[in-house]
Amino acid sequence: ILGELRQAGIDDLTRWSQEGRLVHPPPRILPLEQIDRIEILRGPASSLYGSDAIGGVVQIFTKRGDGPPQVFVEAGYGTYNTSSLSSGVSGGKDGWQYSLQVSNKRSSAFSATSYNPDKDNYLNTSSSGNLSYKVSRNNEFGVNYLYSDGWNRYDSAFGAANDYKRKMTISTVTAYGRTQLTDIWTSTIRIGQGTDNSRQNFGDGRFKTDQTQYQWQNDVKLPVGMALLGAERVDQRVASDTAYDLTRRTIDSFYAGWTGRIARHYLQFNARQDRNSQFGDKATGVAAYGYQLNDNWRGNLSWGTAFKAPTFNDLYFPLDAYGDVGNPNLKPESSENREASLHYETDSLHTAVTYYQNDVKNLIQWAPDASGNNYTPQNLANAQLSGWTLAHSQKLGDYRISASLDLQDPKDSATNKTLIFRAREIGKLAASREFGAWNVGTEVQASGQRYSDTANTKVMGGYALVNLTANYQVSKDWSLFARANNILDKKYVMVPNYATPGANVFVGVRYAPR
Repeated sequence: ILGELRQAGIDDLTRWSQEGRLVHPPPRILPLEQIDRIEILRGPASSLYGSDAIGGVVQIFTKRGDGPPQVFVEAGYGTYNTSSLSSGVSGGKDGWQYSLQVSNKRSSAFSATSYNPDKDNYLNTSSSGNLSYKVSRNNEFGVNYLYSDGWNRYDSAFGAANDYKRKMTISTVTAYGRTQLTDIWTSTIRIGQGTDNSRQNFGDGRFKTDQTQYQWQNDVKLPVGMALLGAERVDQRVASDTAYDLTRRTIDSFYAGWTGRIARHYLQFNARQDRNSQFGDKATGVAAYGYQLNDNWRGNLSWGTAFKAPTFNDLYFPLDAYGDVGNPNLKPESSENREASLHYETDSLHTAVTYYQNDVKNLIQWAPDASGNNYTPQNLANAQLSGWTLAHSQKLGDYRISASLDLQDPKDSATNKTLIFRAREIGKLAASREFGAWNVGTEVQASGQRYSDTANTKVMGGYALVNLTANYQVSKDWSLFARANNILDKKYVMVPNYATPGANVFVGVRYAPR
């Protein structure tokens, strides 16, 4: 997955987990150099993770050290005066494991909006690390952290001298202890603290959210399968230059689950009860069944419910330079999802076709207000997201190929109109080849047309982007890399009045001992 992300030109990710559990608020910046592995859980996952996991969860595990100290360094430079520098060290001995990574990214960028044709700068500095100690094979204690600090600029309708600036600082710290109490019972306790601090030079400039999370999870081996039992408490607080009637809420949760295999049958059941002091009680669940037809063919069926409580940002975000503002009257989202899939797998390829239908009540989406000019989060009473996903990945000799096609119908159930900013067709194709010390690749990303208004009268045209990548292994530890994005200089729009990058190139050098 990391190789595919690099090939796609993705350096920053928006989800982060510690020890397999999602930490909120998620940091906005996490360089790929700080990532050990990525796991993707598709479909409703609120019965495992609570609010927000309404359409799936991407879990990103940061690196943990082992063995003698190892250092990595990476530096690069490219179009828009974009530069990146990152380094880190990791290792482990006598039960101790540690890692520390730091990075700095900056860019003169391009004009963020159509108001003023100037460069809108960007800067971010981040670091992450972990330290753990294994008392014995099945008993471990540790701490993880991530810190990200940065700022960016946006054009103002009132001239360059009044450019809109925002500074954001995000941090998370999590301590955990994992103990095997018996041969079949493992207990894990986690305590986490997260802060999202935003400051802007317009209107009510300060907005800060803090979250403290306590979790007790128990994994029990049964004669058939594994049982999961847990409890969680989340305390969320908001502080702003704006005075709000509600500045704190708590969520108390209990969850249970069972997964198991009986012959060719795979089974999973999960249930969770959340009590939100602001929005009341919510129960969610998942039931999934898989059948291994033979060594290569597998079929899956699943049903699940999920929900999403409005974040403090959704509810109370201060008025910005464009008149966009939060909506304190939002209701929580809730959904019911049904899914069926068929998979064909061998050692070198995986092909899958999936059909899904997700019915969502009170869908939260940022949409134009009554004036048509300013955006605010709004509830859509009933929405349906249904469609087909076809995916294929294969290693063929020195070639690695992956492709996907999404044919979806995201619509307002009442009006039958397509939901804003959602394409009905999305396709991706990537291919890479290794020969000698070289690895070269190309990727095509295509999207059908989208609408920027609920009446479907304002059309944003479809587009296709072509990217190229190359990596040269100079020696066992040193490599050179290059990436060219949007090489055809395609002009396209993601959000009206906001610019997108044209053709751009980024090159760099990487030192990573093996």
